[in-house]
Amino acid sequence: MPEAPLPAIRSLPSWLLGRAAARGRALVADALAAEGLRMWHHVVLSAVRDLAPVAQADLGRSVGLDPKDVVGILNDLQSADLVERAPDPRDRRKNSVTLTDAGARLLARCEKAAREANDELLAPLSAAERERFMDLLARISGVSGVPGGSGDSTADR
Repeated sequence: MPEAPLPAIRSLPSWLLGRAAARGRALVADALAAEGLRMWHHVVLSAVRDLAPVAQADLGRSVGLDPKDVVGILNDLQSADLVERAPDPRDRRKNSVTLTDAGARLLARCEKAAREANDELLAPLSAAERERFMDLLARISGVSGVPGGSGDSTADR
């Protein structure tokens, strides 16, 4: 079934960004699924690697997840031997989370798969266009420090 014309809607940057984001999420989700992982599991594994050892509550805040959701994701990751939870040596009332060797290996594969999915998403663009696109996305999203984009809101004005 063909899509409705809706030219007024389809000309909105927000609509186009939403479509691109949905396509990007689908490509990455499929790539991660091939490794047996879901998107939020990948995010949490990556955060554990970057922050470890990290208190479970701090982990949830760092990725913007509700504490109940963090517990469920960590339960999944721990049962797959991808993370370890142990009492935090600084505060025994808290759990400290670290990546296992198996978790580090899976994360490396998932990061490669996610990069390849993003390469597929941006395939229609030249290398220079990709760099410019990343810069523009960083500027309009208000995110700084994005690799491949300066995130400098004053650049090229």
